[in-house]
Amino acid sequence: MTRLVELEANGPRKLEPSDVDDEKGDVAVCRCGLSESFPFCDGSHRRTVDEEEGTTYVYEDGERSIVEEVVTREDGADETVDREDSSGN
Repeated sequence: MTRLVELEANGPRKLEPSDVDDEKGDVAVCRCGLSESFPFCDGSHRRTVDEEEGTTYVYEDGERSIVEEVVTREDGADETVDREDSSGN
């Protein structure tokens, strides 16, 4: 499976002492791109457990769609052609 992720910022984010979990002493970094507290993991990846290999997904406003194709417009911006996710998510 692949996932389209759009970020609103770029560049580094410096970790602060408050970013470290006092109990576990660790920091979990998001790798799915869905976390509301990006770049830190908030467990949002659990929504992706039933994604199928060879399918591209996009998550918008809490809804998951399957991407049929990505089209690059003349202005260089990408558009997705989606279809409803058959799993009901």
